[in-house]
Amino acid sequence: MSARNQYLQSRHTNEIIWPEDRADPEAVRLLKNIGTLFICPDDGGQEYVKPRRNAALLWKGDVILWAGSEGELPGNRDLPEPDESFDAEGRVVIPGLIDCHTHLAFGGWRPDEFELRSLGKSYEEIAAAGGGILSTVSATRDTSEQDLIRKSAGLLEEMVRLGVTTIECKSGYGLTLEDELKQLRVYRSLKNSFPIRMMSTFLGAHAIPPEYRDKRGKYVRLVTEEMIPAVTEAGLAEFCDVFVDAPAFTIEEGEVILEAGKKAGLIPKVHADQLTANGGAELAAKVGAVSADHLECVSDRGITSIREAGTVAVSLPLATWYLRKEPLPARKLMEAGVPVAVSTDFNPGSAPSFHLPMAMHLACTLQYMSPAEVLKGATIYAARALGVNNVTGSVEPGKKADFVELDTESVNHWLYHFRPDAAARVWSEGACLVTRQRN
Repeated sequence: MSARNQYLQSRHTNEIIWPEDRADPEAVRLLKNIGTLFICPDDGGQEYVKPRRNAALLWKGDVILWAGSEGELPGNRDLPEPDESFDAEGRVVIPGLIDCHTHLAFGGWRPDEFELRSLGKSYEEIAAAGGGILSTVSATRDTSEQDLIRKSAGLLEEMVRLGVTTIECKSGYGLTLEDELKQLRVYRSLKNSFPIRMMSTFLGAHAIPPEYRDKRGKYVRLVTEEMIPAVTEAGLAEFCDVFVDAPAFTIEEGEVILEAGKKAGLIPKVHADQLTANGGAELAAKVGAVSADHLECVSDRGITSIREAGTVAVSLPLATWYLRKEPLPARKLMEAGVPVAVSTDFNPGSAPSFHLPMAMHLACTLQYMSPAEVLKGATIYAARALGVNNVTGSVEPGKKADFVELDTESVNHWLYHFRPDAAARVWSEGACLVTRQRN
């Protein structure tokens, strides 16, 4: 049974379009009467989102042809006439949101840990008592591939309805060869079924599994000599990630794993400096990682290193909020010239919410980022963190037609007056996936 059919058996939410349901790929479409279009170009700095009032957007198939002021469109003879027109009704239009750091497929949940943290227990104390990542590892190993597909598909549709059109998904809750491959196969099934862009990350180095607690070197060899070759041979991932921190892997172990991944063709990413300032950012720069994620405890040297390496800093404010940790120094990173992406870190323990707009709101309130800076962080800079900024992340000619119509008067108002369902229409590669009636 296909991933789509498995999902359709149990879905209860609004209809979304599927790849085979899409209209003519050669059709030219026009979205007019846009109140403000936020283009979010890759240049110009974190705050430069290039708003255009009274705008329109023209695309053919899945590629944008033109974006700008509606009044300029009629006189442009180089553009084709639209086959179909849509009215944005004065809404704000932004690029499709990009969640560039998630742990989508997992078994079980961990609500008891939420209670323990509410009573003052720390992340480290909970992990030492048998909770944390390893409790989800046990649940994921016990969950079938088909059940993981069904659960993940339901979560994924909810994310799409928020305006997410690109998502990165990590393994890391298997920690055996077969269970890591199982998680990554779940993502491949969803990628073949869902009409959004999905990218997969191998995170076999998420934690030392209990059976290797006293054999760390043997587990590192399992990751480098068996898991990475199997993942790449099956074409199951684009990236290789390592959790480098006190409860997980050392800098030396992380470098060995990331270099093995690079040699096999996987792009490096790093869970860096989340709990301690142990040089994770410096490692990310050394191996040429496309992103360094977390960075709550990043050092000045680490900031300089990732700036010089061109590595994107990925902020995960939901995790710092749930864990009651100090967030990464976003203002300091931006002032140093480091692009800051914003993502959810969706996982069952430290960030059990997939709500990217909520993460964006928290980036404003906890990290002292402006709404414009946060918007760029969840669009073009998140695309940069996945190496797809030449494909998506901004509303510009030549890019994929990934964009969201927001039922709000401005981005400032959207992130200030937080609502769970502001996305009126969600478009991915030129197709309208979700339509919500205006309140």
